[in-house]
Amino acid sequence: MPEWLTRYLPDDWGGRNFLIGAIALTLITFVLSIVVCVVVVIRIPHDYFAGPHPPDAWRHRHPLVRWPLLVGKNLLGVLLVLLGVVMSFPGVPGQGILTILLGVMLVNFPGKRRFEKWLLRRRGVLRTINRMRARYGQPPLLLDVAPPPP
Repeated sequence: MPEWLTRYLPDDWGGRNFLIGAIALTLITFVLSIVVCVVVVIRIPHDYFAGPHPPDAWRHRHPLVRWPLLVGKNLLGVLLVLLGVVMSFPGVPGQGILTILLGVMLVNFPGKRRFEKWLLRRRGVLRTINRMRARYGQPPLLLDVAPPPP
């Protein structure tokens, strides 16, 4: 165990206690990240990916409320991406890739909508998500709305 880390741990936290704590922290963050992913997948409106633009949930809010919410959402997304990158390093507990994906979902960037649809069209991704949604009584996600008949 590194010397700088032993300064911050209790004296009785030797190698075995540290290992048990690291395993427990890893398992807790793993379960928590799966729960968060399931909740996000279930709460997405079924027509969120239909059409060329995502629904704007804050469209009817006053700009003095909408802009701070938008900035805060993007800052939280960037923070999650950075934490995910750190958690991706060997020896750092946590689910790095899942955290990065959650962060990317929050950040606004050009081409994001196209990237999200591309990701959902990968083999098995949409099917898995829709099975999960069906298990919790939610309708399947729609990717595109068919054009209205003439």
